[in-house]
Amino acid sequence: MFELSERFEFPSPNSADSQGIVAVGGDLNPKRVLLAYQQGIFPWFEQDDFLIWWSPDPRMVLYLENLKISKSMRQLLRKNPFEVTFNKAFSEVVKSCAKVKRFGQTGTWITPGLMNAYQELHEQGDAFSVEVWQHGNLVGGLYGIDVDPVFCGESMFSKVSNASKVALIYLVRELKKQHYKLIDCQVPTAHLASMGAEAISREKFLSYLNN
Repeated sequence: MFELSERFEFPSPNSADSQGIVAVGGDLNPKRVLLAYQQGIFPWFEQDDFLIWWSPDPRMVLYLENLKISKSMRQLLRKNPFEVTFNKAFSEVVKSCAKVKRFGQTGTWITPGLMNAYQELHEQGDAFSVEVWQHGNLVGGLYGIDVDPVFCGESMFSKVSNASKVALIYLVRELKKQHYKLIDCQVPTAHLASMGAEAISREKFLSYLNN
């Protein structure tokens, strides 16, 4: 398995093993993390002292024009029960995502090291968040890495029903205005599939990053 050195470089994502692992090691310097996303690779691990870098095949993505909004969601949006903002509470969104309990997981992959890296990327304009508020409280949101024309979605959370869906809908609306192509969802989930996400080949996904 390829082990990263101090140099900011990765092997080809097409060299990934059958699980999708491209490399191990390295560090979480924001330059390295951003380079990974630009090449279709992302970090995913549970401990900062054992870094694993992935590029799965197939890749889960959401084409912006394929977003599915159910009838009940459209009715909810018309009632306008939430306030939605962008980049107003990035660190709070990341921390909330890290605290969310997920089926089949005992911990979180959003480690302290990754939190610091994402915060630095946010401060330099390469990561952003969507926040959903209700009665002044942060009740949902998402965040990710910007590699225009692709937005690499990292994680989302909800403290009340439908809050993360609202965040995704507002994100898609904003990305459409700026002529993005798709949202990288990385690995399949039933939640994202229900909203229109689909699996495509790694080769096809990488072609969007290279345009």
